[in-house]
Amino acid sequence: MIQKLLVANRGEIAVRIIRSAKELGIQTVSVYEETDKDALHIILADEAVCIGAGPRKDYLNIDHIIQAAQETGADAVHPGYGFLAENPDLPRQCEEAGLTFVGPSAQTIIDMGSKVISRKKMIEAGIPVIPGSGILDEGEAGEAQALDFVAKNDFPVMIKAVAGGGGRGIRMAKNRDELLKGLRAARSEARTTFGNPDIYLEKAITKPRHVEVQVLADNQGTVIHLGTRNCSIQRRHQKMIEIAPAGLPDSVAEEICETAVQAARATKYVSAGTVEFLIDERGNYFFLEINTRIQVEHTVTEMITGVDIVREQLLIDSGKPLSVSQNEIRFRGHAIELRINAEDPKNQFMASPGLIQVYQSPGGHGIRLDGAVYQGYEIPRYYDSMLVKMTVYGFTWEEAVDRVRRALDGFIIVGVTTTIPFYRRIMDDPDFIAHRFDTSYLDTHPHLLNYKEDVPELERLARFVAQINALGHNPFTEAS
Repeated sequence: MIQKLLVANRGEIAVRIIRSAKELGIQTVSVYEETDKDALHIILADEAVCIGAGPRKDYLNIDHIIQAAQETGADAVHPGYGFLAENPDLPRQCEEAGLTFVGPSAQTIIDMGSKVISRKKMIEAGIPVIPGSGILDEGEAGEAQALDFVAKNDFPVMIKAVAGGGGRGIRMAKNRDELLKGLRAARSEARTTFGNPDIYLEKAITKPRHVEVQVLADNQGTVIHLGTRNCSIQRRHQKMIEIAPAGLPDSVAEEICETAVQAARATKYVSAGTVEFLIDERGNYFFLEINTRIQVEHTVTEMITGVDIVREQLLIDSGKPLSVSQNEIRFRGHAIELRINAEDPKNQFMASPGLIQVYQSPGGHGIRLDGAVYQGYEIPRYYDSMLVKMTVYGFTWEEAVDRVRRALDGFIIVGVTTTIPFYRRIMDDPDFIAHRFDTSYLDTHPHLLNYKEDVPELERLARFVAQINALGHNPFTEAS
């Protein structure tokens, strides 16, 4: 069994991993950059190691991560999501240093990190994929290849970075001019962002639903699925709201889950992974990619199944079999996850770092909060803008939506602009309530940005809380 785990990440995912590790009796080590010295994950871990001045560069420094693990006596490393989570050099160097990497093998990360290789493996396994090209050559040769592809498949097409991920390295071309300009821009972006200039084309599916399946696979060859999620509501190809189950007909959900298991087996996958699909307007589904890490939205799956996915990861990489079988999985109710970000939706979701002067969160039945902020915390401008993930459970879809509304009204965050008012508008939208949404939802619902920024009742409550805090004591809890 893993004895001491170094969490090579920050923010809410680091906090979330630490909690599951502690439940298993595993000692935990946090790493941090000097610019992140007030972060909550440092406080919650058993030990914390500063790995550099930052910002961001030291969280990406594998040598510093390995050194911190060795100095603290950690025997395993969990990468979380983002940063080094999909960098095959981390599991490779962990193995060389005698450390357990919590996740799939380096080769699996390499294969699934390449959109071209992963597509090839799925085609060989008989899994439906979106029509696509191979890697395009640079210059005029690549332009000729691209034009030949659209001559056979027509516009629109998606220009994608082979090493892309997290919604980055993607752009659509609707005509020849956009295609030729997009090829040059996409290659430059891919080189800068991912260190890999390779790009390819895919036939664009207009207004698809983005559905994914959570899978778990152990070293004994057992692969199971934990059902579907709908991640269609996105901005700039990045998810904002995630829902489980995905709202598919039972026969389609069963088929797509079986296909996800087939995809995991085809890649000899081990650990937690997510198989992603696009579903077109006629109900046809196509393989998109396999994410070789824990997903931000894994919480909605945990809410409807009761399975702790991070716990399963830690058990798998301790050499143990999955603690649940497929026939033991029961899907119950509905869950909705909102990413509460320090962003201004009215200003193209621009980040809003700053000091959290007042922070009060909702609670009650069916509310789960995964966050890393607190009152008095100053959000650094260098990192992700997520403050907290709120995951809400309801026995019915209607109950889940009603509970989200109530929970959003229970938030008080003063000092930074957040996405909370925008989510309030979405929860009242008839199309959302009726489960009528696809990846074009935000583009086709611009009126949702027309919300009032001032909520007097909450402002009065926020001022009241601030006044109580300024007293240094709470007179309402003291004996008279």
